[in-house]
Amino acid sequence: MEPSSMVELPAYEYAPRWVPLAERCHHPDYNNDLQLFLMRTVTLIREKVSDALGFNIRGGKEHFCGIFLSKVMPNTEAERLGLQEADQIVSVNETNFEDIEHAKAVKILKSNTEIVMQLRYFPYGYRKTYEKVQNSNTGIGAASS
Repeated sequence: MEPSSMVELPAYEYAPRWVPLAERCHHPDYNNDLQLFLMRTVTLIREKVSDALGFNIRGGKEHFCGIFLSKVMPNTEAERLGLQEADQIVSVNETNFEDIEHAKAVKILKSNTEIVMQLRYFPYGYRKTYEKVQNSNTGIGAASS
């Protein structure tokens, strides 16, 4: 086979360790609270567009992933509203964020005083944003405010 026709396969992912049914409710790697993963709507209100958002984001279309919260600052409105690291922003003010460039996402977030976000806690997708950096040697920017 010629080198030009060879395809590089993704790194193998080992299956998660199986947790016996009787031990699941007490095991740290198992969470059966499905409410944690449901879509939720949060409204963040700022007095001025220059006020801090209270969180950082990472990801974007150019990085082949969604937009995720990478850090929520303590003692901010974002923290009080329950935003957390690994939340995926699905939409902001009815703009779809599932296939948006990072810079455009930052612009939308920073240009509004009332930000209605649809979020879902998606730690698996969030961890993938870090794998993309290691596999492609490209950085994923972070917006902060």
